[in-house]
Amino acid sequence: MVTGAGDQASGGIETTGSPHHEPELVVLGPGRLPLGRYVKEVWRYRELTGVLARREIKLRYRQTVLGATWVILQPLLSAGILSFVFGRVARLPTDGVPSFLFTFAGFLYWSVFASSVTRSTSSLIGNAALISKIYFPRLLLPLSTAWAIVIDFAVVSVVLFAMLLLNGMMPDARLLLVPVWVLLLLLVAQGLGTFFATLSVAYRDIPLIVPVAVQLALFASPVAYSASVVPARYTNLYNLNPVAPLIGAFRWSVLGTAPPPGRFLALAAVEAIVVFLAGSALLERGEAKFADVV
Repeated sequence: MVTGAGDQASGGIETTGSPHHEPELVVLGPGRLPLGRYVKEVWRYRELTGVLARREIKLRYRQTVLGATWVILQPLLSAGILSFVFGRVARLPTDGVPSFLFTFAGFLYWSVFASSVTRSTSSLIGNAALISKIYFPRLLLPLSTAWAIVIDFAVVSVVLFAMLLLNGMMPDARLLLVPVWVLLLLLVAQGLGTFFATLSVAYRDIPLIVPVAVQLALFASPVAYSASVVPARYTNLYNLNPVAPLIGAFRWSVLGTAPPPGRFLALAAVEAIVVFLAGSALLERGEAKFADVV
């Protein structure tokens, strides 16, 4: 089932058929599909998401000396530097948890956000050849990056769990909420990444700006320090960043630290859904023109 780029750009007629049935012509239209139809298209091509994710996993560490070991080394090295600067030098509180463990947990969770935003931002222009040749819902490209990120998270989580045991800390039933916090974080990250990916088709500066912005956002989130250091008068403003309470919730589930206020978690959940839907809607509005621009 293949539709040429020219078909898509000029109205997009997709042809399906089999030896036993007459071909079915589906007119995609000159612009947007109805929302319900677009969702069905995304679901119909869901297997392509897995294919794209497997390709990314295979290619990411090919021709590297250490290979997939980087998945573990990167958060360990980053957490070591951050814990030294914020814990040893700045002496910021870590809620009674050893500084390195506190920072490692925060950075592990943060890396889901950072990786998802940066990879999904480049997902459209990085697959320009694919976009210009065949039809499929372009939303699948940023979504496919999430699978590899979740696998990385699961691998490094084993290291985190080993650290907990070495420090005499045994997780309890709160650990079961970790998938919820990861899902909400992915919604925020995928929404932003999809938004930036759409803009990057026309503005190639975006993939260069996003990694810098993400790096700056790290310091605006409680990755290597406790949110308790934020002055009370700035608390509401600080927690408009949905990543901040979500990091607190993740640490509460894993390390047993104090949970963030419920109102900030509820706000973060609403923001996650809104950002994801807004980013997806923007991509869906513009994808009919991608093959002509990318």
